[in-house]
Amino acid sequence: MKKIMTIMVGATFSITSVVNAAEVFVLSADQNNHIRVLAASCAACHGTNGNGVDKAKLLAGIENTDFLKKILAFKSGEREATVMHRHAKGLNTQEIEGLAFYFSAQTPRQPSALPSQVLNKNHAN
Repeated sequence: MKKIMTIMVGATFSITSVVNAAEVFVLSADQNNHIRVLAASCAACHGTNGNGVDKAKLLAGIENTDFLKKILAFKSGEREATVMHRHAKGLNTQEIEGLAFYFSAQTPRQPSALPSQVLNKNHAN
C-alpha cells in the first residue's frame, strides 16, 4: 500500500512521508518542493505526475526499486537512451531516491490519446 502523508510541525514546517510497505522516506518541506519541481520537469516526456500517454514512459505507480534501478543504469551508462542518461547524470542520490518515492506514490491513470483537431483554413486574425 502506498500513501503520502504530510505532517504539520508548528505553523510553517511540514514533513512529507511516502509510505511504501515497510519503508518510510521523509522529506522536509523544502526537499519536498525540490522533488516536485524535478518531477514536473519529467512531464514533458512522461506526462503530469508520470501519467504519460505512452505506457512505456508511464512513471506513475512505478515501484521505487524499479525506478531506482533504471535511473541508476541510465546514470552509469549501462542502459542506453537518447536523453535519459543526461538527465540522470544531473541528479544526485537523494534526488533520485526522492523521485523514486514520489512517482511510486502517484496513481496511474489510463492513458488516452488526445482527440484529433482540424485546422480551420479560413481562420481570421
